[in-house]
Amino acid sequence: QVHLVESGGGLVQPGGSLRLSCTASGFTLESYAIGWFRQAPGKERGGISCISGGNSGTYYADSVKGRFTVSRDNAKNTVYLQMNSLKPEDTAVYYCATRNPLETDCSNDRYSTDDYWGQGTQVTVSS
Repeated sequence: QVHLVESGGGLVQPGGSLRLSCTASGFTLESYAIGWFRQAPGKERGGISCISGGNSGTYYADSVKGRFTVSRDNAKNTVYLQMNSLKPEDTAVYYCATRNPLETDCSNDRYSTDDYWGQGTQVTVSS
C-alpha cells in the first residue's frame, strides 16, 4: 500500500531555511515522480516543485525558483525539499504526493484527491 509521510516543518524567521522530508512506503520512489504542493490559509492547494522518476528531472514554480531545491535519497526512499530564503508568504501546509497509478514524469497540474497524498506538514515563516 502506497503511503507518504512528510516531516520537517516548523516555525522559522524570514530569511531562514527548512528541509522537508517525504518518506515513502509501499513503492520505490526512485522510479516515480513526487510532487510538492502547499496550501496557505484561504487559498487553494498548488504545486510548487516536482522530481521525476529515473532521470530525476526537476520542476519549480516561479514563486520558489532559486530558493527551493528538490532532491531524492534512493537508499532512504525519501524526497527532500530544501527551502532557503524563506518569506512570510511561504507560510502554508506543505504536502508531497504521487500519482495513482504511479507515473514517472512530473505532472503537478493533473493531481487530484484520487492520487496519493501525505498528511502535510505546517511551515510558518514569521518574526
